[in-house]
Parts: sequence; C-alpha cells; structure tokens
Amino acid sequence: MKAVLFDLDGVITDTAKYHFEAWRAISKTLDIEVNEDLNERLKGVSREESLNRILLSANKEDMYTKEEKDKLCKAKNDVYIELINSLTPKDILPGIEAFIKELKKNNIKLGIASASKNAPRILEALGIKDEFDCIVNPSLISRGKPSPDIFIEGCRMLNVDSKDCIGIEDSYSGIKAINSANMISIGVGKSDILKDCNYIVDNTELLDYKLLHKIWSEQEKRKLG
Repeated sequence: MKAVLFDLDGVITDTAKYHFEAWRAISKTLDIEVNEDLNERLKGVSREESLNRILLSANKEDMYTKEEKDKLCKAKNDVYIELINSLTPKDILPGIEAFIKELKKNNIKLGIASASKNAPRILEALGIKDEFDCIVNPSLISRGKPSPDIFIEGCRMLNVDSKDCIGIEDSYSGIKAINSANMISIGVGKSDILKDCNYIVDNTELLDYKLLHKIWSEQEKRKLG
C-alpha cells in the first residue's frame, strides 16, 4: 500500500447537503423536485451530469440548449459557493484528521479524487489542503465517475501504480470508478448502496491505518489464492 485517494463530499467533509440545497433551489425554477432518492443519484458525478440526471427525471433533457444548461450549472455553483463559505475545520468529518496524520506518519501518499471543481477551495477552508500530495482537477478529466479516469489520473499524479492504491468513497458511482481503476475500494455509508466495494465502514470514525493495513493484507492473500 503506497497511496490513498479520497473522495471529498461524504468522506472528508459533508458538503453533500449543500449540493442538495443548491440543486433543489435551481430545480424549483425548472418546476422539478429533487427528492432524497434523486439526490442519491447525483453523488459522485459532475455538475453537468447531475443537471442531466435532474432534467431526465422530469423528461426535460431536450428542452434546454447547451448554453442554457451551462447557465443553470453556473447558477447552481453560485448558490453552492455561498453555502460553503461558512465551512471551517470544525466541519471535517469525525476521525478524518487523525486518520490523515496516521497515513502520513506511515509514509502513505494522499490524494483527492473528487468530481467537485471546488475541492481546493473546500480543503483550504477546512485547513487541510497542504496535507494532500495531489488534487485531481475534474475539469481535465474526459469521463467522470463511474469511469475510472479520475482515480487513474490521481495515481499518475502520485506516481504510484493503481494496484498499490486504496480508494475511499461514499457513492455507488465512486466505488464503481475505484474498482474499474483496479484499486482496492473502501465504502463509507450504507451497504445496500455500496455493496460492490471491497470493504465498508458505517462512518469515518472507523477509518484508521490499522484497518487499511488489515484490508490490504487480506486482499493480497486473496490474490495469491
């Protein structure tokens, strides 16, 4: 195990609620309701793909031009930025700070593989941006999650092979992306949603270096048969 790539929303901090509020505000202007079930399908995917899924849910995907969709995405992001401006280090999810320190102490490289274009801003507000060796820019990735591209790019930036890296996610599309990148996947959240991951924890407090080392060892034994 040489590196760990983290998703951001739902793993480092809980900004998913702000995405939900922002999309719900924009969707109201389109006469579309974003409920909890639809919101779950927006996790881990890009802003543009999220809008497409919202429009598709109401059979309105062909009612807007690309320019109109771009404006809607910008409007959503403006609402979201306003909401996350209140973030502080207190908003880091339980156990994550100690977990990051443990990994660094054991010379594990750390990276962020998030669909959020605001990841650097969020990490700066949380006071932990400098803890990460790389932050993948999703704008430069041709295919978003569940395609593996963002995790493959993260491994490239960290100069490690994907088979030597663990990915941590809280979304179905994120777990699919990690698995497709030939990495070990750890899910944070509900087992019915994250059933395809190699290992799952209920919450971030359960993440520590000892657990990752155990998961890594077990996966290596399975490979050897």
